[in-house]
Amino acid sequence: MTIRSFTVGPFAENCYVLHDGAEAALVDPGTATDIERKAVEDYVEAAGLSVRHLLLTHAHIDHVMGCRHFAARWGADAAHGGWQLHAADWPLLAHAHVQAEMFGLRIDEPPAPAHALTDDEAIELGGRALRVLHTPGHSPGSVCFHDAAGAIVIGGDVLFAGSIGRTDLWEGSESTLLSSIRERLLVLDDEAIVYPGHGPATTIGRERATNPFLATVAPAWPPPGS
Repeated sequence: MTIRSFTVGPFAENCYVLHDGAEAALVDPGTATDIERKAVEDYVEAAGLSVRHLLLTHAHIDHVMGCRHFAARWGADAAHGGWQLHAADWPLLAHAHVQAEMFGLRIDEPPAPAHALTDDEAIELGGRALRVLHTPGHSPGSVCFHDAAGAIVIGGDVLFAGSIGRTDLWEGSESTLLSSIRERLLVLDDEAIVYPGHGPATTIGRERATNPFLATVAPAWPPPGS
């Protein structure tokens, strides 16, 4: 599996093009400008790819700003005819304009989702399969996409290098998010590379060993004897 990332939009969001052979998936198009969208299109065309899947890890504003553009560009030939998103986040996508207004932004209204992703669903891409992992907590419908053969996780805003997703947005829950990480992600191989929605890639093993939010026991404070 080949992964190409584009850091885009006012929130420095990571948009991804995944491809195996000539089949590609576009994930989380936070593209806010024509220049950003053209960069994605130019990559797809130069690599001779056919966009087979349009995928969203969740529907927060920073991940969906290019949805209408790319649905018009590739939706007709994509599986299900458009964007695939867990049903629990459909209300968020339907209110993308409200999310935008909260940040003083404008957005081209995303089209309605074409397919409801479900936990453990397999998404065929070339000779590989992406497994959908429902990982709520950051949003109710947050998912990750796991390529077991390639030891790759497209993680959205669930797990970051040294951090976790924020939980102070609509229907966010820190306890739910931590459970999602421990039960769905930390059970994967240490070598699995996590490509998050913001910031650099990391690995499951690194986060298991060093992420302060995932420590089994919080350190005592103040330290004994101080």
